[in-house]
Amino acid sequence: MRTKTVLPAVAMTAVSMVLTLAVVLLWLGTAVPWPVALVVGLGIDGGWLATLAYERRLAAQGDHSRIVMAVGWGFGLIATGVLVAHALTADTSKGAWLAVAWLPVAAKALWLVHGLWEETALTTGALDAIQSIRQEARDEAAVARARLRSQAATEETRLTAVTQSGARVARVQASTAKTLSKAWATLESTRAGTGTGRALTSVTAPVTPGVTPAWELPVWGPTEPVPALEASGMTDAALDVLVDEIRTSETPALSYREMAARFRAAGYAASEVRLRASWKRVA
Repeated sequence: MRTKTVLPAVAMTAVSMVLTLAVVLLWLGTAVPWPVALVVGLGIDGGWLATLAYERRLAAQGDHSRIVMAVGWGFGLIATGVLVAHALTADTSKGAWLAVAWLPVAAKALWLVHGLWEETALTTGALDAIQSIRQEARDEAAVARARLRSQAATEETRLTAVTQSGARVARVQASTAKTLSKAWATLESTRAGTGTGRALTSVTAPVTPGVTPAWELPVWGPTEPVPALEASGMTDAALDVLVDEIRTSETPALSYREMAARFRAAGYAASEVRLRASWKRVA
């Protein structure tokens, strides 16, 4: 992986140094002796290469120097300036010389990119661990999304069922309320009727004697009167004596249910209200 960044930087550096040396020889060779032009070109390239080597040494130690970096960029800008000046003063092919004038700066930028790559480079084990962690995080996120979607669908189904059930209950309650309202209206109209009072008084005589005589049912054929032991005509004192006699006929004393059963089995008749009131008085 290191060669992917270092090889382009080395190639760009070599091309820019050769180009700078050639331009200095061609440009200054006509004004000064060529050995002087060669020294100038080698000085520019040598300074550029020396600062680059020192920067690489510091980078290998995990350090850097702003001064060395500034000097290196200075040599690179000088080489670029020489190439640009030569391109501007050339009689022919100015465009071609300007097109390659950026090579020293580009080589310096490639070494900067290579240094940044080295600072952030990780081992294979670390990369595998990071990949495993990211994959685990993606798996957990996918499971969480699936769980949320499932819960949302379940909640939607539950709300739909509850809503439908509530609607059915509301309809049943409305129907029941309508039926009850009709029944209450019927009862109200019946209670307010003219014959309701007479019908009610026919059932109050067994409960409250002497209020209103009970209606007599029509007789459809010959009947034989059957004597009845009516307790309704008894006074409360006489009823109390009879109830107490039945209650204490056995030891221990009979309960109310047993006393009432024997009371009616003996042929006596009395309303439940009078019989229970008598029981309370004697018991």
